[in-house]
Amino acid sequence: MLLKGARIVGGIGASAPVDILLKHGVITGIGTGLTGTATIDLDGRYVMPGLWDGHVHLTQTALTRRRVDLTAATSATDAAAIMAAADRPAEGLPLIGFGFRDGMWAAPPTKHDLDAVVGDIPVVVLSGDLHCAWLNSAALAAFGMGGHPTGLLREEDAFKVTTEAQTVPADVLDDWVAATATDVARRGVVGVVDLEMADTVQDWTRRFAAGFRGLRIAVGVYTPWLDSAIEAGLRTGQVIEGTDGLLSVGPFKIITDGSLNTRTAFCGEPYEGLVGPDASGQLNLPTVELVALMRKASRAGLIPAVHAIGDEANRLALDSFAAAGCSGRIEHAQLVRDVDCARFAALGVAASVQPEHAMDDRDIADRLWSGRTDRAFALRSLLDAGAELILGSDAPVAPLDPWVTIAAAVGRTRDGREPWHPEQRITIAQALAASTNGVRSVAVGNVADLAILDIDPLTAPLDQLRAMPVAATLLAGYFTHNEL
Repeated sequence: MLLKGARIVGGIGASAPVDILLKHGVITGIGTGLTGTATIDLDGRYVMPGLWDGHVHLTQTALTRRRVDLTAATSATDAAAIMAAADRPAEGLPLIGFGFRDGMWAAPPTKHDLDAVVGDIPVVVLSGDLHCAWLNSAALAAFGMGGHPTGLLREEDAFKVTTEAQTVPADVLDDWVAATATDVARRGVVGVVDLEMADTVQDWTRRFAAGFRGLRIAVGVYTPWLDSAIEAGLRTGQVIEGTDGLLSVGPFKIITDGSLNTRTAFCGEPYEGLVGPDASGQLNLPTVELVALMRKASRAGLIPAVHAIGDEANRLALDSFAAAGCSGRIEHAQLVRDVDCARFAALGVAASVQPEHAMDDRDIADRLWSGRTDRAFALRSLLDAGAELILGSDAPVAPLDPWVTIAAAVGRTRDGREPWHPEQRITIAQALAASTNGVRSVAVGNVADLAILDIDPLTAPLDQLRAMPVAATLLAGYFTHNEL
């Protein structure tokens, strides 16, 4: 295939169009006067490496599209009313909502708010950060928690309910995931790091065996499946056979603390207005256990990816990388002390960050992390300290759309508001480099994973960057999206 008349973003052909020759899924030539068996005229459109999302939960993303949307709820009463008005599920199944964020609500939600309006059907409402679940009395009884005083579950209890409430048959769920992949390909996405909290190696092996070819998937491993992954000889970066090279082993994921909106991210200072033993959040895993797991995984070739949001959780995670003697990733790194930014680079630890979370959480951060938000979502500080940035969405927590992610990193604003801590902005070029899985340019010899754009992202205004028009996406040289 010959892509004729292409402008390469940030490279040769940026000012004058060139031709790009693809053979067997690889870029084999860039220049003028090239010939190919099939020619597609790009008419001066812009070509760049295909985009990756460095942190997603793809099954939860597919499920969320079919759950009751609570993102606009402003109180427990409001959210309960939305659930009460929703269509009832099939007999025996729970009614599931997603997206409430109670950090700014006047009062926390309780089972009584739901009981008053939804009747006796089980109702499960998942928070927008996936670290909290709000259940009515019928759901608490159904999930074996009938004596719970409030119905508001956090961390491990919430994760348990999230998993057990997933009642969709595997074949149906696989179709929903495939449909989600088709949608994200329309945004120039060629790959994701899927950190679904499940046996995702098995799930994705099944999907590829059934013919899935919509994205590259780097699949994460969690602690319950660590031993079996090691016994199978799985290593980070290893390509799994029978998937045309599209499925590979990702990192070993460990969750050490909670989240900001759930007030469980582990911090060095108490949350504003909170008192008691958990006023500074909570540590989900003792550091000694974290180090042991990191050593075990890294020695087997599985790179650790440590979830750490609070500043104290980040400090302990960095200490653990040093103690374990390995490199890896910290997922989220939302609140980081200035002294710790340089430790990312020194220890070879990448910061896997989700800039759109800053847009969602700026108000709650200003309230609960008062006086500390100059080092919240501190992308510029991390980059200036030499840390590697990996951009992602944590979908469904934020949209699985790298252009939304990139715009948040570059502008630190949304919906016409003043930029939030604009000193932490990064450049468009830096954001693009952190969104392409290490591929820095369109070059001969590269796999033909490409995004074809109608405008130049390096000069696009912020509003156009967020809504970037994508004309086509190629994965290993074939179209997964095509509006040319």
